[in-house]
Amino acid sequence: MKIRLMSFNVLHCEVWKRKCIDFDAFAAAILDSGADIIGLNEIRGQGTRDDYQAQAKILAEKTGFYYYFAKAIDVGGENPYGNALLSRFPIRKAETVMIPDPVLRIGAGFETRCILKAELDVAGGLTVLVTHFGLNKSEQKNAVKTVIENLGAEKLILMGDFNVYPDDNVLLPIREQLKDAAQRFNKPLYSFPSDIPDRKIDYIFASPAVKILSADIPPVVLSDHRPHIAQIEI
Repeated sequence: MKIRLMSFNVLHCEVWKRKCIDFDAFAAAILDSGADIIGLNEIRGQGTRDDYQAQAKILAEKTGFYYYFAKAIDVGGENPYGNALLSRFPIRKAETVMIPDPVLRIGAGFETRCILKAELDVAGGLTVLVTHFGLNKSEQKNAVKTVIENLGAEKLILMGDFNVYPDDNVLLPIREQLKDAAQRFNKPLYSFPSDIPDRKIDYIFASPAVKILSADIPPVVLSDHRPHIAQIEI
């Protein structure tokens, strides 16, 4: 069975160049990609502020997909923010796995992170992890450790914005167990910033039991990240 994947940091559904939230534009980009399973980063949940709506639910309604939202933090008290999953296939179960904060929070930009973990009702069961790593090395090491602790399934996909370059040694424990879809690129491709990308910080990994057929980072300028897509076979 062939399945199309998409990992997309959607900048809380804000069109980067216009600085406005546009659910229709992001829903259209998702549908145009032909993706069956979509991992989303920087998604807002229903909060007390007017600009904090149930974004995963809204996108799911516009695309006709199942969804799950994984809250990492509350912004300003009661405004959820985190990762989300859209799936053409039913979600058997899903949970939010918190990534521990580092003991020493040295440097700026620290933010509590999480991993969305879901089991989908397709091909006898497919586990999908969606995550968004922090900017600091101590955060990233904790994130990698937590990812490794959640790799028990035979058929598994890991995707998200990792905020690290492909040659970063922090990814070695993941690379020892999973295959990087970028190995299927015909040439080096970059995902950030979306208008003139000069770095790859978004990833799709798969377990050995999953065959990666192709991968791409299409020139979509909507969020500040380009989406990363891959075709797999189970």
